[in-house]
Amino acid sequence: MTDRPSVIVTGAARGIGRAVAERLGSQGAGVVVNYRSDAETAEAVVATIRAAGGDATAVPADVAVPEQVQRLFDVARRQYGDPDVVVHCAAVTHFTPLAQATDADYEQVFSANTRATFATLRAAAGQVVDDGRIIVISSGAAVVPRANAGLYAASKAAGDQLVRVLATELAARRITVNSVLPGPTRTETVVATVPDDRLAAIAADIPLGRLAEPADIADVVAFLASDAGRWITGQAIHAGGGMF
Repeated sequence: MTDRPSVIVTGAARGIGRAVAERLGSQGAGVVVNYRSDAETAEAVVATIRAAGGDATAVPADVAVPEQVQRLFDVARRQYGDPDVVVHCAAVTHFTPLAQATDADYEQVFSANTRATFATLRAAAGQVVDDGRIIVISSGAAVVPRANAGLYAASKAAGDQLVRVLATELAARRITVNSVLPGPTRTETVVATVPDDRLAAIAADIPLGRLAEPADIADVVAFLASDAGRWITGQAIHAGGGMF
């Protein structure tokens, strides 16, 4: 790891991805802030990172498309050198009873989650420097069965298995590969779509007594990305406040 690591964060314009990008950027990293469509929000993340003493560049890419993933990595290398850290946060959520899920639902969820994770991990495996870090944001849904979450949970669980296998494949280069499984988290999307009374009920089920904030998850990622996380690899880190 260099004194000024090169970092790629997918899905970094909002929510957990944004918190991760800003957290690593505050440590002086050069951060590629990936987004799919919200350029204005991504540029706001870049401005926040630069104001905190880091450097950042916003790069559009749909990481479910392998060619766009490679372009993302090419831009990162030109801007900051070979990546030291790759954090894959891009994802979609989808909840419907399995009996009512359509083929189109399946294609959407597995493309945005599993295929994107595969494409990002494949690119990272060949381009992250020795002693680097690869981290995937998964979900507690991958380990806690919940009604209506079948497609989403399965798409995330598949990514966790890719992480475990890649960790063994990259161990000789001392690259750690882990996933982080958040529980319910107070992102912009959650606040905008879930009623306050439902949020309160969810928080009551969490042993630590509240929803996670994106910064809580970003701190876990920052630990894994640091030298202190060098001996942790192939793990699915539960970050659910005791919920799972």
